[in-house]
Amino acid sequence: MPYDEQLAERIRDLVVGEPGVTEKRMFGGLAFLVNGNLAVAASSRGDLMVRSDPAQADDLVDDVAVSRMEMRGRRMEGWLRVTPDAVSSDDELGRWVEHGVVHAGSLPAKDAGERA
Repeated sequence: MPYDEQLAERIRDLVVGEPGVTEKRMFGGLAFLVNGNLAVAASSRGDLMVRSDPAQADDLVDDVAVSRMEMRGRRMEGWLRVTPDAVSSDDELGRWVEHGVVHAGSLPAKDAGERA
């Protein structure tokens, strides 16, 4: 299943002009990276993947609209899944995109060899 192109376009509109932002197809979705660090992605499941400080996860997860991300049955620390309903408004999406962009921007930049 391809990623939600409408969601990807909404994310793109929010990050345009942000320094160091690039796009890359990853994990069946479209990822937006800041200085080589994945910040947010429109996933192949139709939801939003958001990079987050693992220490903040308990405050953000509600297990309904926001949950910890799992891949192949393994919890991915520092990653959240946000349901499509939870990002239906531009304000809600903007809050989550900003969260991911700010966190990814706080990480050390990756050089071109590490970005693959």
